Amino acid sequence: MEELGVIIFLLGLAVGSFLNVCIYRIPRKRSILRPFSYCPSCGKTIRFYDNVPLLSFILLKGKCRECKSRIPVRYPLVELLTGVIFYSLYTTKGIGVESLVFMVLLCLLIVISFIDLEFQIIPDLLSVGGMFAGFAFSFFRNPHFHLKDAIYGTLFGGGVLFIIAYIYEFLAKREGMGFGDVKLLAMIGSFLGVRGAIFSLISGAFFGTILGIVLIAGYGKNLKYAIPFGPFLSLGAATFIFFGDTLTWFLIRTIFARGL
Repeated sequence: MEELGVIIFLLGLAVGSFLNVCIYRIPRKRSILRPFSYCPSCGKTIRFYDNVPLLSFILLKGKCRECKSRIPVRYPLVELLTGVIFYSLYTTKGIGVESLVFMVLLCLLIVISFIDLEFQIIPDLLSVGGMFAGFAFSFFRNPHFHLKDAIYGTLFGGGVLFIIAYIYEFLAKREGMGFGDVKLLAMIGSFLGVRGAIFSLISGAFFGTILGIVLIAGYGKNLKYAIPFGPFLSLGAATFIFFGDTLTWFLIRTIFARGL
């Protein structure tokens, strides 16, 4: 790993530490700036040398120095995931505006996914706020992505998922997905355009179906567990960012070939 790559990876770890703060505080409607990081169990402020991404978790053996309560494994997981994503963007996309845009989107998706997994909600602060960030970034991106692409992606992503959710609820007489998922796909569309929104929806549904099959196989056909769709849409968007150019056309050819 070259020197610049190491720096970007370490930057990702540091950003991941901040994302953990967002994941914990945003759904609880607490400030992400004040107070400084503290232990959720005992309330003690975490010393700066106990707040080093990944390293502190290892040295403290996954426990708070003060009260010895266990630190959720989510903390090092999010830090490592963000570091790997930053490094992967650097090695595949290089350094530039597009890489920065994708970093912002993927950070939003990480926070959204972990909040959705724990609370089954997607805060508007992240989805709607992220959507407007996608619009703003469109003014500075490459010549192939403009504001109209962001707007079309938003309208298509949000509109299609809204129609699907409405039809499902009408036919099944129960809610299949929350409106938060609709706004999430609209946000993804503002960053990735129509093609990215389509890919995220199809691949997200695929990933969700695979997990559903695994859960049904393990827990039986009467499984009633509600599986949040947000993480799967996020995974679909991440897949598009790194492999979209290759997989999109393969997916389209496969669908049309089967349709014919």
